[in-house]
Amino acid sequence: MHGKGLCATMELTDTTMGFRATIGLEIHAELATRSKMFCRCPNNPDALPPNTAVCPICLAHPGTLPVPNKEAVRHILRIGLAVGGSLAWEYSEFDRKNYFYPDIPKGYQISQFAYPLVQGGSLRGVAIRRIHLEEDTARSVHEKEGVTLLDYNRAGVPLMELVTEPVIRSGEEAAAFARELQILLRTLGASHAQMEKGEMRVEANVSVAPEGAPLGTKVEVKNLNSFRAVEKAITYEIERQAKLLSEGGVVQQETRGWDEVREITVPQRRKEAAHDYRYFPDPDIPKLRFPGIAKEDPSWSIEQLRASLPELPWERRERYAAFGLSEDQREALVADPSLADFFDRAVASSGDTNEAARLIANYLLTDVIGAGGIAQLKPEGIAEAVQLYQESLLSSRGVKEVLGLLRQGEGEGREARSVAEHHNLIQVSEEGALQAIVDRVLAREQKAVEEYCAGKEAAMQYLVGQGMRESRGSANPKALRALLEESIKCK
Repeated sequence: MHGKGLCATMELTDTTMGFRATIGLEIHAELATRSKMFCRCPNNPDALPPNTAVCPICLAHPGTLPVPNKEAVRHILRIGLAVGGSLAWEYSEFDRKNYFYPDIPKGYQISQFAYPLVQGGSLRGVAIRRIHLEEDTARSVHEKEGVTLLDYNRAGVPLMELVTEPVIRSGEEAAAFARELQILLRTLGASHAQMEKGEMRVEANVSVAPEGAPLGTKVEVKNLNSFRAVEKAITYEIERQAKLLSEGGVVQQETRGWDEVREITVPQRRKEAAHDYRYFPDPDIPKLRFPGIAKEDPSWSIEQLRASLPELPWERRERYAAFGLSEDQREALVADPSLADFFDRAVASSGDTNEAARLIANYLLTDVIGAGGIAQLKPEGIAEAVQLYQESLLSSRGVKEVLGLLRQGEGEGREARSVAEHHNLIQVSEEGALQAIVDRVLAREQKAVEEYCAGKEAAMQYLVGQGMRESRGSANPKALRALLEESIKCK
């Protein structure tokens, strides 16, 4: 069976007709905290040299005791509130998940099982089963000749795990959910969620069964480190299972990896069940009872936690729609919270008008981001440049030139008018100055005047162009055209 071409489209194929796919996601995200989950080591998985951001606790030396990271717990509670989940307010605990891999220093992972911090909620229409907190593993570095090296700088990093209900039906829907979760995590400041760095990892549980039949055998697909991989791997796995079932085969419960090069899933190991991990409460970590914590520190109350939430992505989209921004513009801004914050400050500086918001979005997303990023540009700078355009003091081209200069630090990135004046970009609209330009153009372009009077509209465009050239681009083209039309006396 060849991988490429098998899942080029999300539409039903001859292979999948008559079958129904059921997909649940397990998504891990490293949390943005200063220290690790159960010790004071810096949360810096990429620290160099390897094995330097470590201590006896995250290396599991005998006699050491873990202490939970309060900020990591707080992140999970705020995520739970954002998705409308139910918080384990009265009681939660950490468990030991027992399995041996070389990247687990203790021989078990501290995680949560029976009492996760969050249960329920939904995101992008997908029901969430649970959100819990655990610790990350070390990083395995595979060398030549079968040698594997371990870097424990990542061991013990706070890790969120979100598990959806098995309600997703396609790879496209799964990828869209993962994108929305990444945006939410970044909006909340809970995680940078950079998939290319492994800060957010997606695993998909895929089962396929004939329409109307009970759920099929579940297959877990791992190593999904991009949204493209999520979509293509799930689509491939649906095709693979449907083809196998249609030929009378049996789907094995197993873990499969995604081969990015061949674009196929490949067997890795038989899938474990929950009882294989022998969960039991970690005796070294006190139980979490949040009413008592909130009594000592009111910032931990549900009301204060909810009040600490920023404007959420779907709320921001709705507000941007009211400005009249296109769907593409809304998504581009919401997907980058820092860019959206910049945009909001620029709109506020411009007076919060819908027209200004649309112009700022156009210039920001096309001419600023398209030129390489904000650099030294300040929100006040783009707001003032747009205002000059609205007042016909800058042409559209002039706005782009001013923004380029502001990006380079001129005017400290904010003084659009002074930069425009210094570079002679302010449009001339004063009638006396424009009349002198018009007189010179008409005196030397008699042929174009005659063609205009003969009904050739292109002749007027030519005359306006000559006027702009005469003014070295500083004339207001609308005012210039009006004065040309007024000054030409056709017989």
